[in-house]
Amino acid sequence: MTADEWERRSVVRVVPPVRPRKLAKVPFVELADGRLQGVVSSGSDIARVYVSSIAARTHGYSCGTNNNRPCGGLHGAPCKHLRALVDEAVLQYGLDRVARYLRVDVGEGEDLMSRLDGSPEPAPAAVVFSRFLRHLAYLELADTTEPIGELQWFPAMGAVR
Repeated sequence: MTADEWERRSVVRVVPPVRPRKLAKVPFVELADGRLQGVVSSGSDIARVYVSSIAARTHGYSCGTNNNRPCGGLHGAPCKHLRALVDEAVLQYGLDRVARYLRVDVGEGEDLMSRLDGSPEPAPAAVVFSRFLRHLAYLELADTTEPIGELQWFPAMGAVR
């Protein structure tokens, strides 16, 4: 397929995960907006999820429920949801990429979480949760090669390149 043909498609190439992930525990993980962030399922309540994040430079962390309540496991240290987020991010993107994004050096055999030295820091959980819900909606779309209106962010430019 030529570059021009790829530009006209309504789909993009998806980079496969480094290793298979358990989507039930951490259904959404991304490296975006200067944070490792995602949605982590509650271990005790099927209707509850946590939006967890770790900032790239400061390693400031945040975790709260989809109802905007703080995680009860944040006691001056990252909670189990943040640990699960980091573990799944490493499976999805690989240790080197996640460590590079968070701007931390991890030696061979070292645990990434042990290299993070942040403290609690507020983060925009609603944006992450909204992206997760949008992600779920796209998974329900039927396969098509036709353009999807809301995914066409730029107007047609015709012959202008």
